[in-house]
Amino acid sequence: MSPDRLDLAIPSDVGQIERVVDAVVARCHAHRYPRRACALNVPVALTEALANAIVSGNREDAGKRVHVCASIDDRQLVLEVRDEGPGFDLGAHAWGPDAADAHDREDGRGLFLMRRLMDHVEQFVAPGSGNVVRMTLRRSA
Repeated sequence: MSPDRLDLAIPSDVGQIERVVDAVVARCHAHRYPRRACALNVPVALTEALANAIVSGNREDAGKRVHVCASIDDRQLVLEVRDEGPGFDLGAHAWGPDAADAHDREDGRGLFLMRRLMDHVEQFVAPGSGNVVRMTLRRSA
């Protein structure tokens, strides 16, 4: 079966996050993904990725867009969130809430959550420009 695919480009506005998350979660329900994945893993991980793209990547610049691609089938969900910013080093943000300075930091918790809730998270610079975060959630048997 070919994957169900959703491609969106949204303004750099945190008010757009809920609409995108709802659209992806609806597809998870349609493909009968487990309730936990639909209610927790996907909404939290995608919300964090979108917030990072809008706030950190595009710096809430109204002239920049965030591109979202969701591909889902009965085996896995692959989410790609691309901003139009200069990119960042995912490895440099590899700290967790138990880090010594965790209480003083405002950054990095989103990446920690994405890694905990999804099966695979990677980051790369898109051809042309922009930073892409790709997250994969495999459907459990």
